[in-house]
Amino acid sequence: MLYVVVSAAAICRDLLLFTRQATQGRLGCNRCTEINLENLAPDCYNKAMMSIKEHPPQSETLRVSEPIHVPVLLEVTLDRLRPARGESYLDLTAGYGGHAREFLTRTDNYLGAVLVDRDDNAINTLGDLAEKGATLIHKDFVSAAQDLVKQGRTFDVILADLGVSSPQLDRAERGFSFRFDGPLDMRMDNRTEITAADIVNSYSVDELTRLITRYGEESPGRARRIAQAIVGARPIRGTTELADLIKQTVGRGGMKHHPATRTFQALRIEVNHELRLVEELLPLLPRLLNRGGRVGIISFHSLEDRLVKRYFWEQAAAGYEAELIISEKKPVSGTEDVHNPRSRSAKFRYAVKT
Repeated sequence: MLYVVVSAAAICRDLLLFTRQATQGRLGCNRCTEINLENLAPDCYNKAMMSIKEHPPQSETLRVSEPIHVPVLLEVTLDRLRPARGESYLDLTAGYGGHAREFLTRTDNYLGAVLVDRDDNAINTLGDLAEKGATLIHKDFVSAAQDLVKQGRTFDVILADLGVSSPQLDRAERGFSFRFDGPLDMRMDNRTEITAADIVNSYSVDELTRLITRYGEESPGRARRIAQAIVGARPIRGTTELADLIKQTVGRGGMKHHPATRTFQALRIEVNHELRLVEELLPLLPRLLNRGGRVGIISFHSLEDRLVKRYFWEQAAAGYEAELIISEKKPVSGTEDVHNPRSRSAKFRYAVKT
C-alpha cells in the first residue's frame, strides 16, 4: 500500500501523475523510490511543489492503492461546454468520475445528472455522487441513451469520452495493455461473454487479417503475417505472449510505437463493438439535448474521430434542417492537455443544439 503525504495538506492531479511516473523511472528520474515528498530527489521536489502551487489542495493524505485517473482535456471540455449552475448533465462514459466531478462542481445540480458506464469497477467508484442525487446507469452508452430518449429526458450538457481509462489500462487483469502480463480479456463490461482470447484462439487467418486491417489500420500484408503467426502459435492466453509474438513476427520497422499496438486496438474494438456503438449513439444526441445544449465527444483514434467528424459534417451541411451547430470545424488536439500524457492522441469535437 502506497501513500502520498503532503505536509501542507494537499495533493493535486499533476503531483499524483508526476510522482507516480517518477517512481516508475520516467521523467528522467530514477532516484525517487517512494511517493513521499520528503524522499523526492531535489529536482523532482521542486516540480512537485510548483504543481501544488498551481492547483488547489484537496486532501492531506491520499491512498493510491487504486490506479490514478487523470481526466483527458478537462480544461478544454469545461471551456467549450460551459457547464453553468443549475444545468442538467449527462456523462455517457462517466468512468471514475474525473470529468463528472468537475462538471457537477459547476452545475451543483446532482439531481439533474445522469452518469453512465458499462464498467462495474467504474460505477462502484461513483457512489459519492449517487449519494448527492446523481443517477447511475450501468449500461453501454447506446442502451442508456435509448432508454433516456424513451423517457423523454433531455440535458443541457452531454459528454462522451470514448477512450479506455487509465485504470483499465493499468490493471493487468483487464488485459487491455501489454505493458503488464495478464489474461487476454479486454472487456469493458465484464458481463459480456466474448474476450480477446476467444477471438485470438478461434478466428481464422482471413478473419484476423480483416480485423487487424480494418480496426488496427495495419497494411493487409503486415496484418496477414500477424494473423498467420497467431494461428500458428495457438493457444495464446496472455497479453505479453501475444505482444512478443507480434514483435518477433513483424519487428518494429522504424515504428515509434510497439508493433503490437494496432493489433491490440483491433481486438479491443472487436470485443467491445466500439465503432458500432459510436455510430448508433451519434443520431441520438440531438434528441437528448435541450435547445442551446452542448455536446462534446473525445475520441482517441482516427476510426472513432472519422465517425464523429462525418456526422458533424452532415449536420453542418444540412442547413436549416440541421439539429446541431458545429462551432469549430477543426477538433481540439490532446496535445493541448499538459496534465495527462496519455491524452496526446485525443481529439475533442463539440456542437450546440439549435
